[in-house]
This record gives sequence, C-alpha cells and structure tokens, in this order.
Amino acid sequence: MTDTIDRFRRALVTLALLLVAAIAVVGMADRAQAQEAGYVLGPDDTVQVVVYGQSEFNITTRIKSDGTIVMPLIGSVKAAGRTNLSLAAAITDALTKGGLLKSPIVNVEIMNYLSKSVNVAGKVAQPGIIPLDRPYRVLEALLKAGWVNDAGATYIYLRRPGQEEMRLDVEDLVRGGPDKDLLLRGGDTLFVPDADLAFLTGQINKPGGFAVLPNMTIRQAIAAAGGVTASGSSNKVGLIRGNAKEVDVDTNQIVQKNDVIVVKERLF
Repeated sequence: MTDTIDRFRRALVTLALLLVAAIAVVGMADRAQAQEAGYVLGPDDTVQVVVYGQSEFNITTRIKSDGTIVMPLIGSVKAAGRTNLSLAAAITDALTKGGLLKSPIVNVEIMNYLSKSVNVAGKVAQPGIIPLDRPYRVLEALLKAGWVNDAGATYIYLRRPGQEEMRLDVEDLVRGGPDKDLLLRGGDTLFVPDADLAFLTGQINKPGGFAVLPNMTIRQAIAAAGGVTASGSSNKVGLIRGNAKEVDVDTNQIVQKNDVIVVKERLF
C-alpha cells in the first residue's frame, strides 16, 4: 500500500518539476505584466533609497502603517500605493521643489516584500508565509513550500478573502494549464488537509487505513495492501459505507473516503 501511494506521489512531484519550465514561460508573461505595472508598495515593505552623490539622503526604512516613509530633510513621503519607480520620482520632485538639490538621481530598491503575502498551511513540508515578490501560481507556491507531504490529501483548498473556498486537485495543477493553476493574490491561504482515508479489514495481508487515491478501485486497494490471505477470497468482499449496512460489492467499484472494505474467508 505504502509503495503504491509513494509511487503516485513521486509521479506527481516528477510531473510538477517537469512543468516548472512550462510554468516559467507563463511566469515570464506574468512577470512582464507585473514589471510593466510595477510592484505596488504597502505598509511593512522595506525600501532602500539612494541619492547618488548625496549620502546624507540615503536610508533603508520600513513603510509605516500610515503608508509613509520619513526622508532626511524632506520629512514624510507617501510610499504606499506607489511603485519603486514612482516613489523615486516623488522623492526627486520633493528634493528639487524644496531647493535641496538641483538634478538629483534617485534610486529606490525594494528590500523586503511583506505587505503582500500568501499563507501555506497544512500537510506540506515547510508551511509558512510566502512573500509575493513576483507573480506566483498555486503550483509554484506548493513547490516553494516543499510540496505536499505523505500525510496530505490529493487536493488542496484555496481560501481568498471575500470569496468562497475553492477546492483544487493536485493532479490538475500538475497536468493542467493556467486556468487550473491560478495566479495567487495577497492574503490568499493554501491549505492542504489530511489525506482521505478508507479502511481494509478481514482476510487481508496488510489491514488498516490507507490513503484514497483518485479513481482507486477496491481491487487496487486490496492489491496495494498485499492481497488477500491464504484463507481469504478476493471475490467475497463486503463494503460498509457511511451508516449503511455491509453489502457485497464488485471489486471494480471506486473507493470513497471512510469506506470500510471487508475481505471475507473463502469457502473450502
């Protein structure tokens, strides 16, 4: 059982890595659009301001909660809602109009991107906060978080402020296009829940819980659990689903979450 699940997960990871190059092509378009528009600064972002040849104006500072930074000799300058280029232009204008410098050359670099971030939680290798220092899609964020771990489900949830929770299948993210692999926004949360489990009992070599893979049949589940015992019969299988009574089933039936599969003894 574990080997089958591991092979499935390794296959998804391999496909994900192979698609990174393809995603990069889409990402280039995303980044080109973002660069044209520019990253919009917000509170808690850190910027470095350099006025060439005038070191007394050079600062590295965090944008305050009111969206401003404080520049030497200039005072408060609005930073939130601007790009690094438009902030540099505003500082240049303030220096010139204030009679402080004649033709200053101002450069603004973004040192820390904190005003826009995505939360990645649940069954991933490295849960945490990912700053949106560039456009990220869901698959890229999962890869950056170390991918879904062995205890994770084959689907994830995208929680976006003001919208209904969205369920995204991991396989669709890997195999699908940009319409499946959504572009993330600041404030989004990706949550990977525990894997869906079903249970095997009776005359089975490896009874117990197992992760339900997409379109897994009862026959496949039995095979992944080492098959039936010497006294068991693969043709005599019962199923308990929900609160219903046990019924005999065809082993080609698809396994569902919380199913209890009972392998019965053969008749000698």
